[in-house]
Amino acid sequence: MNNLEEIRHSAAHLLAAAVMELYPNTKRTIGPAIENGFYYDFDFSQSLKRALTEEDLPKIEIKMAEILPSWDHFEHRKVSEKEAREAYIDNPYKLELIDEIVKRGEDITFYKSGNFEDLCRGGHSENPSKEIGAFTLLNLAGAYWRGDEKQKMLTRIYGTAFPTQKELEEYLITLEEAKKRDHKKLGPQLELFFFHETAPGMPYWLPKGVILYNELLKFWRVEHSKRGYQETFSPVLNKKELYITSGHFDHYWQDMFVANMGKDELYGVKAMNCPNAMTIYGFKKRSYKELPLRLSDTDPLHRYELSGVLNGLLRARQFRQDDAHIFVSENQIKDEYRYIFEIVEKLYSIFNLEYSFRLGTRPKSYMGDIETWNKAEASLKEILDESGKEYFVLEGDGAFYGPKIDILMKDALARQWQMGTIQLDFQQPKRFNLTYTDKDGQEKTPIAIHRVIYGSLERFIGILIEHFGGAFPLWLAPIQTVIVPISEKHNQYGQKVLEQLQHSGLRAEIDTRAETMQSKIREAQLQKIPYMLVVGDREIEQNTVAIRTRGGENQGILSIEEFITKLQERIADKV
Repeated sequence: MNNLEEIRHSAAHLLAAAVMELYPNTKRTIGPAIENGFYYDFDFSQSLKRALTEEDLPKIEIKMAEILPSWDHFEHRKVSEKEAREAYIDNPYKLELIDEIVKRGEDITFYKSGNFEDLCRGGHSENPSKEIGAFTLLNLAGAYWRGDEKQKMLTRIYGTAFPTQKELEEYLITLEEAKKRDHKKLGPQLELFFFHETAPGMPYWLPKGVILYNELLKFWRVEHSKRGYQETFSPVLNKKELYITSGHFDHYWQDMFVANMGKDELYGVKAMNCPNAMTIYGFKKRSYKELPLRLSDTDPLHRYELSGVLNGLLRARQFRQDDAHIFVSENQIKDEYRYIFEIVEKLYSIFNLEYSFRLGTRPKSYMGDIETWNKAEASLKEILDESGKEYFVLEGDGAFYGPKIDILMKDALARQWQMGTIQLDFQQPKRFNLTYTDKDGQEKTPIAIHRVIYGSLERFIGILIEHFGGAFPLWLAPIQTVIVPISEKHNQYGQKVLEQLQHSGLRAEIDTRAETMQSKIREAQLQKIPYMLVVGDREIEQNTVAIRTRGGENQGILSIEEFITKLQERIADKV
């Protein structure tokens, strides 16, 4: 835990202390530090006759500020199970946590600052009164206890804290900018996608959104075809036996949509592509001459995410990944990872996205033997060391079948997102009895590299919307230019320009509404269309167009042919 996390974890305790002073009968649960702040979940049912609202937050903030000066250190002590249960005899949430700590055989520890003590495993500021320089409470949300929809709905209070007031103010400015760029607002506004109550977490893609989606896929396909990838499609519905073989039945079945067809036929709606990729590899006998065998796919996937965690395109129940499964021999692992890193650089640099790597090691629930895991982890660490890219290790964060390297991307607002992942798998090829014949005629088991670069295309598009604020680069923009006739008498010429643009492969439309030119331009700017072509008497006479950009810049007059050439060059250069 770094210093900022410790500050925020301490601030979560401070929040709980303030709430307990203001609403003494509240039952508190957990309060961790999170990526951009902290939260604490509370059950106010016995302390308030109404729901807590955001109007209550300033009152809680004031109480936190009153308490903070007395918090000059944290004391911690180990307590017995009996003492812990007596301390929380009326709090079923804490008692459940104590049960789990006892079951794991861990020490039960209480942490105290000022007059407030809480069940906690630690990770606090040494002197909160000095280190918590600035904090604020941000908003409320409903949260099921332990994320389980069958459990009670609690009230989650979100906040953030920083060492200085300046850092807090800078973060709040970023937060306001993020609200303006919110993909959940811009998506429908730009007519890219929307969600409907009849399909929670599953986006409806509108024509403009489909163009955006397909442009990303087209770029992906071209770059992968150059590098020897072969695209496949496979069933979206598979019998449970496939997932038993792959190991996903034991580790993932509860997160999948399931169809019970009777007569002991249980099907899972595909939540991941790897079992199908293994099946495709096993379709025929393979030789070492075929390796590396690079199989890619973008099939629709479905995961039964809890409704409380759904977040627009960023956390959806239906999505597609730019997936690939690469089958290699052991001595090909390092070269293949380097090759994948080249694709990562190509796909991320085109969007001006900074990125770094994170190595996830063996989780508690894993398949296979430790010796193989150690060898796989050592291989990935060596690859990362040699790559020269920034990375850090997150212990226990690997997939159940192998360690992984995650791609962490930073957007225009300096927010970090986990996107792609490159996983090394010694286990599933064994479970599927996959083999290849080596150059000596011996049968060997291949190693599988699972990798996505964009990650979920839905999530990637959601982040791109916010990264660009909806103002996509020309090559990606669903509509690249709109023709704006000054008046109705200029519509015929505008239509001629439209046809020339479309025949040249440009995505264009014409605005023939009975509105003023200024109104049409304003609408095009709101729709983030890169270019507006104004046409009037002069343009008709000279066979030209007057060019304006969505940023309000007047770029003068060009012939239609010159304009088309200019855009085609920019599109080819992906700018």
